[in-house]
Amino acid sequence: MATIHLTNDNFEKEVLQSDVPVFVDFWAEWCGPCRMVAPAVEKLSEEMEGSAKIAKLDVDECRELAIKYGVSSIPTFIVFKNGQIANKAMGAMPLARLKELFD
Repeated sequence: MATIHLTNDNFEKEVLQSDVPVFVDFWAEWCGPCRMVAPAVEKLSEEMEGSAKIAKLDVDECRELAIKYGVSSIPTFIVFKNGQIANKAMGAMPLARLKELFD
């Protein structure tokens, strides 16, 4: 499954109503660390296929959602389970650390 592009219109359906955990990468095109970690997020998407959704949310396009979930620095990663925040981390990190957010 490819990484899901989140918008204000599909966030509730794709994240809050999901029956599997959802990893959301809060990012922006101009963010160097976001671009640096993008390959690891893509790899996570491949490895978690079938057991979780991997999604990206552009904070410039969806400013209200970024504010609602307390995103003050990017990249920020939030794992949602059953519509609730299960884990949250900020900053570029390796694939192994991204996987740990599901624990």
